[in-house]
Amino acid sequence: MAEEQNLKNHARIDPMFHGFLFIVGLFLLGASIYALIRDFSFMGIVRVVGVIWALVLMFKVRLYSIKVQDRVIRLEERLRMAQLLPDATRPRIGELSESQLIALRFASDGELPQLVKKTLDEKLDAKTIKQSVQNWRPDYFRV
Repeated sequence: MAEEQNLKNHARIDPMFHGFLFIVGLFLLGASIYALIRDFSFMGIVRVVGVIWALVLMFKVRLYSIKVQDRVIRLEERLRMAQLLPDATRPRIGELSESQLIALRFASDGELPQLVKKTLDEKLDAKTIKQSVQNWRPDYFRV
């Protein structure tokens, strides 16, 4: 990685998805709507519906893969917490929400126990958790 990951730059942009697929999809949608307006026909309607179908498919496939990654992150973090948290806090792992677990993945092993306790006691949201991380643990595998 060229740059060290942190709070400001941890969101990833996938050039193929966010650039090519999305931009070309919007162009195809616009072009098919324009063609339908200029020459209304059954095939024009089919083209518009086909492009909308492809766009929805593209986004659903991406959302499914992100959901799978979230499930894996949840599992990884629960296992990590089972090893790192003190006995008194360990039974409370189940109280953490999915978004809290996903945000806590950025906390270093040294600060995780205290941040988990603070998250549970103060009901911190994901953004606040990420802002509270002092020693960022990068996640370069998220797509």
